[in-house]
Amino acid sequence: MPILVMKFGGTSVANIDRIRRAAKRVGVEVAKGYDVIVIVSAMAGRTNELVGWVDEISALHDAREYDAVVSSGENVTAGLMALTLQEMDVPARSWQGWQVPVRTTSIHSAARIEEIPTDNINAKFAEGMRVAVVAGFQGISPEGRITTLGRGGSDTTAVAFAAAFGAERCDIYTDVDGVYTTDPRISDKARKLDRIAFEEMLELASLGAKVLQTRSVELAMRYNVKLRVLSSFEEQSDEAGTLVCAEEEIMESNVVNGIAYSRDEAKMTLVSVADRPGIAAAIFGPLSDAGVNVDMIIQNIAEEGRTDMTFSCPVGQVARAEKALQDAKTRGEINFHDLIADTNVAKISAVGIGMRSQSGVAAKMFKTLSDEGINIKVIATSEIKISVLIDRKYMELAVQALHDAFELDKVA
Repeated sequence: MPILVMKFGGTSVANIDRIRRAAKRVGVEVAKGYDVIVIVSAMAGRTNELVGWVDEISALHDAREYDAVVSSGENVTAGLMALTLQEMDVPARSWQGWQVPVRTTSIHSAARIEEIPTDNINAKFAEGMRVAVVAGFQGISPEGRITTLGRGGSDTTAVAFAAAFGAERCDIYTDVDGVYTTDPRISDKARKLDRIAFEEMLELASLGAKVLQTRSVELAMRYNVKLRVLSSFEEQSDEAGTLVCAEEEIMESNVVNGIAYSRDEAKMTLVSVADRPGIAAAIFGPLSDAGVNVDMIIQNIAEEGRTDMTFSCPVGQVARAEKALQDAKTRGEINFHDLIADTNVAKISAVGIGMRSQSGVAAKMFKTLSDEGINIKVIATSEIKISVLIDRKYMELAVQALHDAFELDKVA
């Protein structure tokens, strides 16, 4: 039988009533003739509770034991979902990551999936099981320890299973009914997209849109897994939600398809560093070693052999970045006059595959912000996105203005 993967996020399985509602959706797909692999998250709020308990016991905890604790939330949901399906006379059983097994690297709390053998689950499908309920977010290391994939990792689990089993589609059920042109909480003109290209979704996810986890979109694009984002709280139909698919499957698209934002950004500037070969490596090497996620980078024109270097990073990583750079200065690897951190900025991004073939997007974006009196601090571009850093107080105004300027409320 064809296989369908269905993933239910924490809000979709927040209590027994919602688990029953999710199970009914699974039953509908089984009745259509699918064998179904259900990936479940922990019930809403449970992972935060477990993390809190670990932190209360030990701020500098053993990452292996951290994974053992926080992965238990998904185990509970998987067992409850399997029991609910059994009560509906749907042959189902739960699977923890190690039972599949989901083989991962040994990097605890940020493991990456290396292999998902299909033999065990396929054997049970052959024996008459119709639904495999798999605990998301977790796997097993080469050393035989439980690992977790990082927050949002159940999305990645779902796409990885769809790729491994050659599933017809991977449906991601969440508390929103699809992917929107921007956050509907900011712009009441935000429009739900029927389809969006993998590359656009990857950019939006990495730039602040929280509908899908970035790694899950990367996997879907690599293995050409069709993703559908749906609401678990609305009536289901074949046309519901947003389909994330290859660019070739989209007939027409707006030049810009979405406006994303990230509120928690910081701009850091190294004042007066030596303009010499290798200076960039000397700066960003220690930042990488410290786990600082650097995004936008700008180097000013040098004067008298000195230059300024500006970059952005998450505001929560500013202290880590400052320590890494000061330590590098102490070691004599770099020399700078001052280090300035601006923690009151936001990143606004326009994303669209249509940028490849149409000019004028940057000019329109910059003029729109100028007309609203919004100053641009940093600019970064790629083939299908333009990002700017602005003062955080103008974030919502910028999103609304750009959404209107690119007429994203209208269908191409």
